[in-house]
Amino acid sequence: MEVKKNPKADLNRDSGLFFVIGLTIVLFVTWRALEYKTYTKDDIIVEMLNVADDLEEEVPQTKELRAELPPPPPAAPEIIEIVDDTEDIEETIIESTESSENTIVDSPILDVDDVEVGEEVEEEIVVPFAVIQNVPIFPGCEKYTTNAERKKCFAKGIQAHVVKQFTYPESAADMGVKGRVFVIFAINSKGYITGVKTRGPDPRLEKEASRIVSTLPRMTPGKQRGKPVTVPYSIPINFILK
Repeated sequence: MEVKKNPKADLNRDSGLFFVIGLTIVLFVTWRALEYKTYTKDDIIVEMLNVADDLEEEVPQTKELRAELPPPPPAAPEIIEIVDDTEDIEETIIESTESSENTIVDSPILDVDDVEVGEEVEEEIVVPFAVIQNVPIFPGCEKYTTNAERKKCFAKGIQAHVVKQFTYPESAADMGVKGRVFVIFAINSKGYITGVKTRGPDPRLEKEASRIVSTLPRMTPGKQRGKPVTVPYSIPINFILK
């Protein structure tokens, strides 16, 4: 019996190549299918306005109005009577109010007691804390004689007063509000605290800082050339929640 198949033909010789080509085609088709996107099409409404080419404007018919002429003015009388003016008119004499060098002016004589002198207003002198000759003296710092020692004692006294009077606002603590408030104030020429100004992250913290500084005790005012003056000062107050 004859064998019809060619013994030299090998069907599995190129199977690996065909497998790679087929796998590549499948992967390409799968990738394109995954990358395929569709978009919704919006309905486009086109509005068209048909305008006629021949527009004929209808002109309304008007009627001619003929206004009547006004009547002629009355004619002047043929005889004009002249009436005599019998009333006497008094002329008003206007005197000149200008004065010359020969005019004598009667000026009243003023007595010394009649002159009122206003009270003399002393000008408030402001000298910075860093350059003042004699700094304000905080109560308890009178024992120090030098300016440097009084400055240190002044700062410690302010710090101790802030710690003693400090109260954290409950509403700010409940909301977790914290931060640093800068307070600017002045010790006037009589030793009192004036012009308290605050700047901070929350109005409640600013109000508390202003209250603390306003309760500072009266101090010995600072002096410049032996004269009491106003001395500005600033401190930061930290509000920290633990």
